[in-house]
Amino acid sequence: MTPRNSRYQISRRRFIQATSLMALATACGGSSDQPKPGQPPAGSAPETKFTEPSSQLSGDLRLLLWSHFVPSHDEWFDPFAKEWGEKVGVNVTVDHIDVTTIPARISSEVGAGEGHDLIQMIATLSQFEPSVHSMNDLMDEANKRFGEQLELCQKSSFNPTTENYYAYAPAWSPDPGDYRKSLWEGVDLPDGPSTWDELLEGGGRIFSEQDIQMGLGLSQEIDSNMYSRALIWSYGGSVQDANENVTLLSDDTIAAVQYAKDLFDAAMTEEVFAWTPASNNEGLISGELSYILNSISAWRTAQESIPDIAKDIFFVPALEGPKAQLAAQHVMYNWIAPKFSANLDAAQEFLLHYTENLALVSYQSKLYDFPGYLDQVPDLNKWLDEDPFTIEGDDPAKLQPLKTALDWSTNLGHPGPANPAIGEINGTYLLPNMLARVARGEQEPEQSVIQTNEECQKIFEKWRNEGLVGGS
Repeated sequence: MTPRNSRYQISRRRFIQATSLMALATACGGSSDQPKPGQPPAGSAPETKFTEPSSQLSGDLRLLLWSHFVPSHDEWFDPFAKEWGEKVGVNVTVDHIDVTTIPARISSEVGAGEGHDLIQMIATLSQFEPSVHSMNDLMDEANKRFGEQLELCQKSSFNPTTENYYAYAPAWSPDPGDYRKSLWEGVDLPDGPSTWDELLEGGGRIFSEQDIQMGLGLSQEIDSNMYSRALIWSYGGSVQDANENVTLLSDDTIAAVQYAKDLFDAAMTEEVFAWTPASNNEGLISGELSYILNSISAWRTAQESIPDIAKDIFFVPALEGPKAQLAAQHVMYNWIAPKFSANLDAAQEFLLHYTENLALVSYQSKLYDFPGYLDQVPDLNKWLDEDPFTIEGDDPAKLQPLKTALDWSTNLGHPGPANPAIGEINGTYLLPNMLARVARGEQEPEQSVIQTNEECQKIFEKWRNEGLVGGS
């Protein structure tokens, strides 16, 4: 059998080969007017809406965004933002960088006192609250125009201790399970796992009988964070309670950590300790993983590059555990305006324009992005019932499990808010580190939970002393 720590290098080569062949075929064959796989008919996108700003705007507006996992979004967004600027008299520039580098970039710009006027990140940015403009006025106007914001988004951008919106969160993405149907049919679960117990039993059988592992990370990256939180919540544990007191040390959390070790031993290899945000996507697309916890971006990529794999990828809601069925949002679109921003009026007016066009945001991201204001995307459920980006031979209804996403999705601070302490814990990857130590055999579950609980207590106490976290 292939050693546990070397198998994935082969799958990455297969992924690169497949995508390279797809690019070569695009360059060398076919006419340019033939639609790419997964492209809807021309003219089917929602129309751009425009409302005149409430005041005269001018000057520069510099935007910094992560490079979207669905490239069609960025191809649409950049001209969308610049065209708005041309209409209102603002010179808009847009920069994209890798998502993993944004927190350090924010720290650098804040330290220098100059940089971008608006910055978008895909997780809570609560730890930067002292360094950013309040979005309270923007939130008042947005709620007046677009209705009440989803609680999921509100708790990811509002600090109840300071009564301040440190960020603006108009959109988000669910975090379903992505599974290979043909593999799970072989273990009598054609509809994929619905519980953590089924994941362990079925995933273990697939690994032992079909030599295909599972892809749940135990490293310092976003998907490992999401896996850790979903597992702990489903077992009844949490980092904090609703009043922002640390509650990680519990029998429930210890049981979840033990489960993570059992799952690693039964169905994974050591590569998950060095996971990057792209690792599970690449592994799923290359056919080397049976299940990942992620958004729909890997499947969208496979539709264009490896359609046979794409047709075999399906989705399940959050897995049910002994106490709950919950997952964190995969992405939370937190927009912040650093205090050095010299054009706050234009920044807020642009965000209102962006929110008014959330239907386009969802559509141009190929349904990766979901609205924080539901009324702005009235066709979302229709699109999920019949995917407008489906490819020939694929099931156009496979996104239907995402219609219930609000029932099983929650914010990173559940059952409390995503406060600055939660933001720091997320950014320093304490939870996947806690699971990884046990999976490696370095600590027993209780020891690892005790250590992480102490680390969380120190972080909460630091932010509580600054008046930015509640509890006692």
